[in-house]
Amino acid sequence: MTPTLTDSRLANVCASAIHKAFDNYQTEFRAITRRAHDRFELRDWRAMQSDATERIELYNRVVRPTVSDVRDLLAERVNDKLVWVSIKAVFSALISMRDDWEIAETFFNSITRRIFTTVGVDPQIEFVDSDFNAPPTPTTQRVYRTYPRAESTTALIAKILADFPFGIGYQNAARDAAIVAREIEKHLRAIGALQSVDRAEIVRSIFYRGQGAYIIGKLYSGAHVIPLVLALLNPPEGILLDAVLLTEDAVSILFSFAHSYFHVEVTRPYDLIYFLRTLVPRKRIAELYIAIGYHKHGKTDLYRDLLCHLAQAEDKFEIARGERGMVMIVFTLPSYDLVFKIIKDEFAAPKTSTREQVRAKYDFIFTHDRAGRLIDAQEFEHLQFERFLFSRELLDELQRVAASNIVVNETCVVIKHLYVERRLTPLNIFIREADDNAVRAAVLDYGNTIRDLAAANVFPGDILLKNFGVTRHAHVVLYDYNEVCHLTDCNFRAMPTAREEDEMSGETWFYVGPNDFLPEEFRTWLGLPAPWDQVFEEQHGDLFGVAFWQTIQNRINQGEVIHIFPYAASKRLAHR
Repeated sequence: MTPTLTDSRLANVCASAIHKAFDNYQTEFRAITRRAHDRFELRDWRAMQSDATERIELYNRVVRPTVSDVRDLLAERVNDKLVWVSIKAVFSALISMRDDWEIAETFFNSITRRIFTTVGVDPQIEFVDSDFNAPPTPTTQRVYRTYPRAESTTALIAKILADFPFGIGYQNAARDAAIVAREIEKHLRAIGALQSVDRAEIVRSIFYRGQGAYIIGKLYSGAHVIPLVLALLNPPEGILLDAVLLTEDAVSILFSFAHSYFHVEVTRPYDLIYFLRTLVPRKRIAELYIAIGYHKHGKTDLYRDLLCHLAQAEDKFEIARGERGMVMIVFTLPSYDLVFKIIKDEFAAPKTSTREQVRAKYDFIFTHDRAGRLIDAQEFEHLQFERFLFSRELLDELQRVAASNIVVNETCVVIKHLYVERRLTPLNIFIREADDNAVRAAVLDYGNTIRDLAAANVFPGDILLKNFGVTRHAHVVLYDYNEVCHLTDCNFRAMPTAREEDEMSGETWFYVGPNDFLPEEFRTWLGLPAPWDQVFEEQHGDLFGVAFWQTIQNRINQGEVIHIFPYAASKRLAHR
């Protein structure tokens, strides 16, 4: 029947089909998100992990059949751009009354890019920029509640907690409110603010992630605006307030690109994102969309931000600092804090993995609990850049090691596939160039990173310094995923005792399988220079023994989900 439809009618039918698919996606996205409250109350951490993976995989699960349906509807006109221009126009009208119009635009782009395999961007058939310079729908309800001045800070916090009830109740809400009030008042004194809170603005929905729940907002005290995060836990004894975060840095770490995504109910994402931006103004809008689970739209916004920057950039892409990778070529723009990673055509020895295996590792990290220690990597295809943006050295290197993945002509460079990550300082460079206090902290946090990854059932494979980076908050994270695997798939063995004839033979005298690891050898792998090797050993010497690794494996195999705190131990109120 489709060939008999006019272009106008066909555009309406296809736009409606895409809109319906998007509506189904949002309905299911919100249903999965809504489960987080019950998971938290029931302490069902395994189900929370499953929900996180299910929600990430939902997007492709909806997009794939939608692409197929649209192909069937359009038949031989599937590549007719004039029809697609009309489809886009109709779709734009359909979403103009939605509170999630920006997410809908990205969904539409996902359909067109899969059908056309668009190189670069095509504003005729995709939303390169939003069709709406301002939100097309008015805000009917603020994303936050306002709390006026109370008789005391304790009374204010008690009122906030009372507005976020749980079926199982708090252990002692009055006690927690008093403790938090003291922390707030101490912070107000430290920053020279008034010793009272004029009002508070608190997001209406709780943010859930892992085993934590977070009430997020801000406090006003005279001329000061203070971020406020109340971190809740639910141990068997009942819900308690575990920490209060009152600085931009602490909130920024909570929303870090190395953490998994929050589950937070929100009808109008735009309003929530711009409220959060007032708490962490140095974070990109893209990062905040990603942090609440809209990673595809975050990627769209990130690309728009990159295009805007490139339009006025005066520098060129160049090979990133650090040791050259065996699997990836990594480049960056000095004036922009991202790196671009392309899989090489051939891997240097001793690497034996394939391109498909490397991509599978990145997919594994994408759906796994990143524990605040695995950097988020956004995957892009068919990006087009002006050739003059590339340094000669970089362009030569790309053509030498990744020729199958790039197309270069007189004016443009097209990259078929790459990953984009936040640019960090490689740990090996940081240790060489930072001052002693900073290096000491990084070396100790390097050990904490390995521990946190183990608790999240991740083993880095390669624990070399060059595979880790230091964030602007001095946190150490892993950014090379070529060898990552489940910790529970590893076999940690003690080094066997050599007999005299074995030592004299000059040959390998015991077998090491592909998944076998000898923790005693990790000292050599680390390659920490003196005196930092001793600093590491004093704090993390148990990482060189089998017992640590096997204990973590046993806990995971027995079904335990190990909680990793997204804030420093010093922030925990229990430690007061």
